[in-house]
Amino acid sequence: QVQLVESGGGLVQAGGSLRLSCAASGSIYSINSMAWYRQAPGKQREFVATISSGGSTNYADSVKGRFTISRDNAKNTVYLQMNSLKPEDTAVYYCRVTTLKLYWGQGTQVTVSS
Repeated sequence: QVQLVESGGGLVQAGGSLRLSCAASGSIYSINSMAWYRQAPGKQREFVATISSGGSTNYADSVKGRFTISRDNAKNTVYLQMNSLKPEDTAVYYCRVTTLKLYWGQGTQVTVSS
């Protein structure tokens, strides 16, 4: 079993920055992709960014140029650096880790005020 602990969410003004972290622990043999998703009130969960085991990244169009995903394999941790935040980025952010199975974090709230 794999446990994911997220941190770094909070309240920030538009134009500000936040850095999310998601640390994986437990029965980890090999982590493949690591990703971030988000879910705004009344909306479906949507893809934000992903990073492969080799470091290849992919982003949703809505965050390209503003968000950066990275990972520290030694720490089994994935990060999401969020710059130039907008009110529409307000959501609960979830990390997702793929090993032999797929695991989700508990979510961390990000609120961007206008």
